[in-house]
Amino acid sequence: MTPTQDKLGFAAHQRRTLVWSSILVAALVVTCFAGLILGPTSVPLRDTLSVLGHNLLNRPLPSDLDTANAIVWDIRAPRIILGVAVGAGLAVAGTVLQAVVRNLLADPYILGINSGASTGAALAILFGVGAGFGEFALQGSAFVGAALAAALMFAVARAGGRLTSIRLLMAGVAVGYALSALTSFLIFASDSAEGSRSVMFWLLGSLGLAQWNQVLVATLLVVVLVTVILTLLGRNIDALTIGDDAALTLGINPDRLRAGLVILVCIIVGAVVAMAGSIGFIGLVVPHAARRLVGGAHRHLLPVAALLGATLLIAADIAARTLLAPQEIPIGILTALVGAPFLLLLVRRMGAAS
Repeated sequence: MTPTQDKLGFAAHQRRTLVWSSILVAALVVTCFAGLILGPTSVPLRDTLSVLGHNLLNRPLPSDLDTANAIVWDIRAPRIILGVAVGAGLAVAGTVLQAVVRNLLADPYILGINSGASTGAALAILFGVGAGFGEFALQGSAFVGAALAAALMFAVARAGGRLTSIRLLMAGVAVGYALSALTSFLIFASDSAEGSRSVMFWLLGSLGLAQWNQVLVATLLVVVLVTVILTLLGRNIDALTIGDDAALTLGINPDRLRAGLVILVCIIVGAVVAMAGSIGFIGLVVPHAARRLVGGAHRHLLPVAALLGATLLIAADIAARTLLAPQEIPIGILTALVGAPFLLLLVRRMGAAS
């Protein structure tokens, strides 16, 4: 391929990414408005716009819209913001993990990182672990749990042999099962019925406890900041997916880069799991869909995966709130119902390819 052809191909790739990014931004905006409008009690679009204008632009609000204001702004708006952060964060984490372990079956849930974050959250809720983190005790404990799970996964995978993607995958599954069992034991050992119910929230996953507070803002900022950092590291991640030898040729230390990427993933997973619980399969399904849209270059892939993940999770939350209204389905159940068949299909295709 000549330099001119290479430049033309890169420009075409950029245009394709821009087109899909624009489509996904529009889809996310529409989905967010749907999330504000739909629910056990629907709010007309005109009333929703009036509420947003009142809270964002300080426009006067008619007195008959006080109930709509409470529903849209106090309950649903923070839920939407949290859904954007969680969906984008899990999608980005899954995309990076698949590059780190060079296995398309990897995601934070399957590799046990979600389970580690849930165990950390359970310790904070039931036994007050992480009180030194202050207001961010839950997030700090969840991050430490996610980091320890990742470290244990790498230690088990390295023990007695060469570090391979299959060994990492199997080690992650084993660590995830062990930490899930530990979380169940913590629930059983606790004397607090209310604390046990709170931990069950983390295990099933939900956006229902979202509120306007510093923790929600911090979670969104963490996801945005880490996603930007990972996107800037996109070319280094591309080299890592090719192999350690290719990374070394480009002057990249693969072990150091891999460790840094896992730390960034743990920060994202710890932040979102502490707020929304353990939601599986978003980090598995979304990266594959995003690659079909814009290819495998991570500078283009990560922003698209973030937009797609946010859109899908908001859509899943709308379904969770409306399918059995007024009863709410835990969102983790819906993502598992979609993700499990996708995982089986992916395993089947990989088996056919081999």
